[in-house]
Amino acid sequence: DIARYSKLISPKNTGHNEEREEKLLERCPPGHEGTKLVDKPATIINVSGTIIAWYLLDALTETTQVHNKEIRAATDLLEWFKQGSENVGSTPGCINLSPAWFQQGHKVGCDEMALSKELPQMPETLQYWASVFNTLSIISNRETPNHRDHLLIPECFDILTTVGDYSNARMSMPSLQLEFRYDSGCMIAFLGRIVRHGVDGVEGD
Repeated sequence: DIARYSKLISPKNTGHNEEREEKLLERCPPGHEGTKLVDKPATIINVSGTIIAWYLLDALTETTQVHNKEIRAATDLLEWFKQGSENVGSTPGCINLSPAWFQQGHKVGCDEMALSKELPQMPETLQYWASVFNTLSIISNRETPNHRDHLLIPECFDILTTVGDYSNARMSMPSLQLEFRYDSGCMIAFLGRIVRHGVDGVEGD
């Protein structure tokens, strides 16, 4: 029961304490033995029918990834994180984007602030924030240890989509004893505050 399980997780539980997580898994086992690999589209539900996760393979085809200018522009933003590396491929890093953050704490207008920071395209870009989500994160070539997104409310879903040229990636959800094939173009949505999750390092970009 995901509702009962969520009440056992404190608001400050980041999912990093392995000993605590083992005890929680013993108290609330997922209902099957061992870790199972999910490699086809799936909906993960609990005993009462509540959806915990959705999983889609090939949500973004290779053609869509190659020809989508928004995807290319998003990966270009990671140039901010370059540290003098000569590596070929996307720069490792993570950025969080939200139009409201830009204005918080500033009395001057958006245009003035953008120009003062030498970001001349920012004012126009913010006019076209066509997303139902108030925040967007871009993570590039980063290994993510198992964790919970403890700042979310329990009912919120993380929605992740992958792009790039890599292979053999897996997203793990140890609290469910599941691993998902995390190929380029897949999409997965899950209760990030409740479900512990992580991605190991892979070869590729």
